[in-house]
Parts: sequence; C-alpha cells; structure tokens
Amino acid sequence: MREFAFELSLCAHLEDEGGIVARQLGGAVAAPGSRILDIVHVEAGPEFDARAAITPETIPARAIEAAVGVGRARPVNELAPADATYARAGIERAVDVGFFKRERRGGREYVRQTTRYPDEWFSTVTAIENKPDLSTPGDLERQLRFDVSLGLVDRVVLATGSYVTRAHLNRIPEPVGVWRFVDGKREVIREPQSLNPGDWGVELREQRSIRTDVSMVPPGEKARKRRRIAERAYGKGWRVAPPACAEGSVETHAGASVPYCTHYDRIVDPGECGPSCPGYEPDDPPAADLDDERDRRTPWIAEPAGTKRRQAGLDRFR
Repeated sequence: MREFAFELSLCAHLEDEGGIVARQLGGAVAAPGSRILDIVHVEAGPEFDARAAITPETIPARAIEAAVGVGRARPVNELAPADATYARAGIERAVDVGFFKRERRGGREYVRQTTRYPDEWFSTVTAIENKPDLSTPGDLERQLRFDVSLGLVDRVVLATGSYVTRAHLNRIPEPVGVWRFVDGKREVIREPQSLNPGDWGVELREQRSIRTDVSMVPPGEKARKRRRIAERAYGKGWRVAPPACAEGSVETHAGASVPYCTHYDRIVDPGECGPSCPGYEPDDPPAADLDDERDRRTPWIAEPAGTKRRQAGLDRFR
C-alpha cells in the first residue's frame, strides 16, 4: 500500500479509539521544520471539554503565551508593534477564532482573552512513524532515534505493513513500539515505552561520520512545543478533501471518508492530481462535509457555543 493511503487508513482506525488524530505536524524544537511527525494521537485531559467549547480552530501559540488574561486587557501595540507583522497576524487570528476580544479605550486598541485557556485539556501524546514497507527503510532509524532522544512526546510507535522480524526489532530503538497494520487490522508487535517529556531533551542536528551535532532542549521549551502540537492537531485533524476531478470520489475506511480515485481504483493524494495524470478531468470535488463527519466521530466540536458560524460552504472541503 502506498504510504499516503496507509497513513489515512491508520488515522481512520485510530480515530475509533478516541482522542484527536492529526497528520504531518512539526516535531522539532531547536530547528523547527527539521522533523515532521507522520501521525500524532492526542488523548483528552481533564479540561478537554473546556478547550472544545472555545473554538474548532487552532488557537495561535503567541496568543496563548501572551501576557493577556480574561480580566487583563493589554494594548495591542505593546504586544505587537506596528512593524511586527507575524505577531500582529497572531493577534488578528486569535480575535477571528474567538479567543481574544478587541476593545477600544481612549483611542487605543486593546485585546483580552474571552476565556481562560485550559492548560490540562490534553494528556498523552503519541507520535507514529509510518513505514508500510520495511524493505525500503530510508532514514527510519535516525528519525526514530531523533524522537526518542528529544522525548517531546509520551510515546513513539513505528507502524508498518511488513512482516516484522527479530532483525527489524534489533535496529529499532528499544523504547519505540511497533504495530503491524494490514487490511484495517492492527497487531501490536511491541508495546511502546513511556518517554519523559518533563525532562531535558537532546535534539539531533547534523550528523557526520565521526560527529553528531545536538541541541539541549529544556523542559519549558518542550512543554510549549507539546502544547503547540496538541493545538495544531486539534485545529487541523487528518482529513483530506477529495480531488477536484471527474474521477474523484469518496470512500469509507473504518467509518471515515478518504479521497479516492476511480481511474486508479485506490486512495489518492489530491495534491498529486492534475493535468499530468492521464485520467484527470477537471470537475467540482464530490460532496463531503468533513467537518460534520469529524464532529460526529470525535470529541472535536465543529460549532461550540459562542462561536459564529462561518459562511456556509467555505469550509466544506477544508
């Protein structure tokens, strides 16, 4: 099975177990973007309902970390000077998703939180590395060593469709769990060991033949990154809109919709659809209300109380 199809099928399967499932999220701290986690599974914490009641979108990290409270409004120009484009965009986004409220006092613009941010809304975070075919492992060993030594997540798992031998297990870092996922069924080959996100982490950087550069990552930075991963997972999810092609359709895997191509008779990555494909014929994408499906199948809430409904149709194929 192609890795994209393997990934979506596994996401659909994991979603049945509860929590929040997302795919393709950054998993590095010192060098953001240098490590991408294939799948992230976030388990609910004691304050999950409070988080779900705020917004279905990702709350910007800068807004959460800003010195702004429910009863403490701050001038916008103190939080983000006029030339700080990125910071200003974060504030605007926080207002758009309903986490910040804008006020004007004496000609100055202020923002404050509309509600307290629930820090304990998530608990265990599991990172899953997909490698359907272990005969072509690529940089698998280094990727898994990166995740284990950094200890950003609570558990790391390798998911594969291959038969797993003792030789395979000996090359995989011991704390990493191993699943065999075939035809929608998961077999646990080895349980993952718990890591320690509350301790210092070692982030692997450049690796040479006789030397490996690393960065030491303190617990506070790891905690902030974990929250950013959980927030991004909550807002993004894993679903992919069907292709805008006459051959595009929607198929159900483990009760969830996945993009499908009738020309090739398989799950397809819509990002690869286009004029270079011999079966491509531009058309409107097939109807699929992915937000409604996610709302029905998971604890994520599409329209929590107090949020304003987006214009009908604009987010249908998000």
